[in-house]
Amino acid sequence: MIRNAWGSPVLNPDGDINLHTHTCYCDGKDDPEDMVRTAVEKGFRVLGFSGHGYCEVDIDCCMSEAGEREYRDRILALREKYRGKIDIRLGMERDYYNENTGYPYDYEIGSVHYVQAGGEYLAVDDTADIAADGVNRLFGGNWRAYVECYYETVADVLRKTGADIVGHFDLVTKFNEGNRWFDEDADWYRAAALHSLRKLAETRVCPRSGMRDILGAGPRPVFEVNTGGMAKKYRSRPYPAPFLLEALGELGCPVIYSSDCHDRTKLDFGFRELLPLKR
Repeated sequence: MIRNAWGSPVLNPDGDINLHTHTCYCDGKDDPEDMVRTAVEKGFRVLGFSGHGYCEVDIDCCMSEAGEREYRDRILALREKYRGKIDIRLGMERDYYNENTGYPYDYEIGSVHYVQAGGEYLAVDDTADIAADGVNRLFGGNWRAYVECYYETVADVLRKTGADIVGHFDLVTKFNEGNRWFDEDADWYRAAALHSLRKLAETRVCPRSGMRDILGAGPRPVFEVNTGGMAKKYRSRPYPAPFLLEALGELGCPVIYSSDCHDRTKLDFGFRELLPLKR
């Protein structure tokens, strides 16, 4: 098994697999077939679609209930159409507050996009202004309380969603480039993030049998190294941060590179820079 510079086993060291992508069925830009064609052109071996599942607190970004059925039918049809050219997997990104519609998927990514406080749901990754306003209203301007609430929620995401992959673990830093709102080197911040990460690492998982060719057989959960914040120019590094990647290496948790693609032109964004770190 090839490991990255931080010691974690890398599940797609050749950069020819991407399981985190979004299409026009949710908040992505492109039609699924256009994404498939781009993946083929780029030499991808496996392309996974992971539309945002229906979530009442996030209806602007997720699929509708009817849209989810259409999405499933479309991806399964494309799987057959491009069989022999590229391996297409049907997945979903399931938010912590996402209701389970009961449809079967090849895999699921478990993510936290909201925190709950004062009877409200605050979007973590919508805009910097929305995040700042929510922290002021719901946390009395206390960014530490907000961040710790986020990581407490993330620590439970695998249990809550039953997902196969932990999505963009430290998404709470999306608008914090240059420590704009809080110090990511502070002891309290690192303690909160590491506590959450270790709780997840202790969660025993059993990936769906049809994904074990990519994700292995567990029992340690898979974390993604997500370049989405870089692609949108919010961050200069992927999620999660280097100190968290180092902890994952020590814990023996495998990682998989993903671009969290919402635009097919960025399907492999950052892979070229990250993948040479393998050893």
